[in-house]
Amino acid sequence: QVQLVESGGGLVQAGGSLRLSCAASGRTFSSYAAGWFRQAPGKEREFVAAISLGGGVTYYADSVKGRFTISRDNAKNTMYLQMNNLKPEDTAVYYCAARSVSATRTVNSYPYWGQGTQVTVFS
Repeated sequence: QVQLVESGGGLVQAGGSLRLSCAASGRTFSSYAAGWFRQAPGKEREFVAAISLGGGVTYYADSVKGRFTISRDNAKNTMYLQMNNLKPEDTAVYYCAARSVSATRTVNSYPYWGQGTQVTVFS
């Protein structure tokens, strides 16, 4: 199993930037594909970005493409989400997740989740 802990959330003005981190422990992080998801109040959890085991393949939701960048450093057992040009509609709790096969956009296909970190964007 792998345990995941997110950090880096906060309060930021629209147009600003934040970088989220997801620190993994337990089994070797390079054994897992991983992704970022978010959930706004009253809404379902949605896909944001995903990355393959080695980091060579990435996927993004259309709503964040060109603004967010997912990356990972397997030597540090950490995944990142660089978020630029943030908008109020990006406000949500952001979760990292991992699965032992290929990266996917499907929320329910990830068995391992962190506890989430709040991102609030004000205009």
